[in-house]
Amino acid sequence: MNPLVSRKKLLIAESELNRAHLVHEYQELATEASALAGRFVNFTSLASAAMSLVAVLVSSKPATDASGKTSWWQKLLQGARPLAALWTVFRDRSE
Repeated sequence: MNPLVSRKKLLIAESELNRAHLVHEYQELATEASALAGRFVNFTSLASAAMSLVAVLVSSKPATDASGKTSWWQKLLQGARPLAALWTVFRDRSE
């Protein structure tokens, strides 16, 4: 057998192995992407519920102590109001 013919057969065999390996890696990647998408859907559901809770807490009347100052917790929630509004806008667009 000619050395060039044997080299050609070896290269073809190597190419087939690489092709099979690539197909296997693609299938693994597709599986992982699907699992990640499922986790993302769960996360967005949880984030949506959390933002709704924050919106309810922010919209409540600010609690003041005896000196008439607003508590730090209320200030934090009031600062989250714009974030809740933005989340609502972007969430509605993605659905």
